[in-house]
Amino acid sequence: MKSAIHYKVTTDKTKDNLEEPGRTTSLNSQTTCSESGPPDGGFQAWGTAAGCFLVQFCSFGYLASFGVYQDYYTRIYMTNQPPSAISWIGALTSFLAVNVALISGPLYDRGWFYRLMIVGSLLQSLSLFALSFAKPGQFYLAFMVQGVLAGFGMGLTYGPGIAVISQHFSRKRTLVMSLVTSGSPLGSMIHPIMLNHLLNGTVGFAGGVRASAGFVSALLLIACLCMRTRGSPVPTVSYAVVARQCSREVLFILMTVGSTLFQLGYYFPIFYLQLDSAKHGIDNNFSFYSLVIVNAACFIGRCTTGIIAAYIGVLNLTIVSSVACSAIIISMIALSDVASVVVLAVAYGYFSGIFIALVVPLVTVLTPPDLSQLGARIGIYCTFAGMYHLALFSELLTVRECSGFGGLLGGPISGALLGSQYRWWLASLFSGLVSLVGSLLFVVMRLILHRRGINGSLPIAGRDT
Repeated sequence: MKSAIHYKVTTDKTKDNLEEPGRTTSLNSQTTCSESGPPDGGFQAWGTAAGCFLVQFCSFGYLASFGVYQDYYTRIYMTNQPPSAISWIGALTSFLAVNVALISGPLYDRGWFYRLMIVGSLLQSLSLFALSFAKPGQFYLAFMVQGVLAGFGMGLTYGPGIAVISQHFSRKRTLVMSLVTSGSPLGSMIHPIMLNHLLNGTVGFAGGVRASAGFVSALLLIACLCMRTRGSPVPTVSYAVVARQCSREVLFILMTVGSTLFQLGYYFPIFYLQLDSAKHGIDNNFSFYSLVIVNAACFIGRCTTGIIAAYIGVLNLTIVSSVACSAIIISMIALSDVASVVVLAVAYGYFSGIFIALVVPLVTVLTPPDLSQLGARIGIYCTFAGMYHLALFSELLTVRECSGFGGLLGGPISGALLGSQYRWWLASLFSGLVSLVGSLLFVVMRLILHRRGINGSLPIAGRDT
């Protein structure tokens, strides 16, 4: 299915002597799935969407609840380590969860979808069971199994688990992708509640983590049984060719750099809101539920993203959500009581959910319309930016859901600025300002499109909604 944005962007770039090699010829090509047309519905399509939803629920939904582990490790289980060191566990998991897409993306393009999902699910399940054997103070064991093993397993499933939606949906693509990514905040509501009661209850750390591992393993098994691909793998160009094309596309570069900068601050509320609340004298039980509030609002944000994007455009909505998130992060300086925690949690959860839900649709509309390079482009994007947000992750995490270098550095930098003195204003200000700089690059993208005479509300959203 040909796309207005690719045709207009290509013709305008020719006029401006900014032609992108490979983009023009790809306009005349179609994938195997495109020739028959994605069904935009049906049992197999919606079954795949349900399986992808469960993958998000179990991967980035679990990752975004790292705030519970951060709080538990800091106060009880690893008191010999500073908060900045502990946050490296969650940061590395986020980093690998999306950067492994650099490997899984091209493999998906070559038809390895089922193998990637099975191996990734097994690694994630194994990592959780292995974590249950960690003893108090064993930071490096937790770092290896929770940071490295789990992150690698999530990375094998993240990119393919989103990209496969494009095989089944075209007109409803953005809507379905946003619904699929809503599995992450839903998981981030359920996993923290379960973990909080298990870890702080009579079950204890070992039994609680094993119970959580069994729950996640069962859902991942169901997900693997539900997901299906359509048609045979499409022959793809080499990874080096795709990388060269991306390095010459101004819009793709701006999107990647902007997301990377944005995510340097994106994870600060996710990792530290619960601890921030507790250190300001707010009841510990309510402090825990601050993360639940964030993820509940994030769930609503992701579910409504596809509807809103159909009217104002993917890029325009990305600008609104990223600027709003940056302002809210800076506003965490004013956190002092229950009311402020609720307002910040609801606002940040909603807008961060919108941003993460738009990551893959934004990459998709900047991909040649045959989508044969989609997996590789997601991998390249995630290596630097990640969504994680995402989520990274919530992700992020996002992942956003999404969190490449931005996710890897953001949490530890914020933790270092926070320090043992808990200087909340310094960490909040840094995180908010660096995210705002990333948001401004999305504005530059919009100005470039405006200069080329491209209406941002239609080309950037019309094809996928």
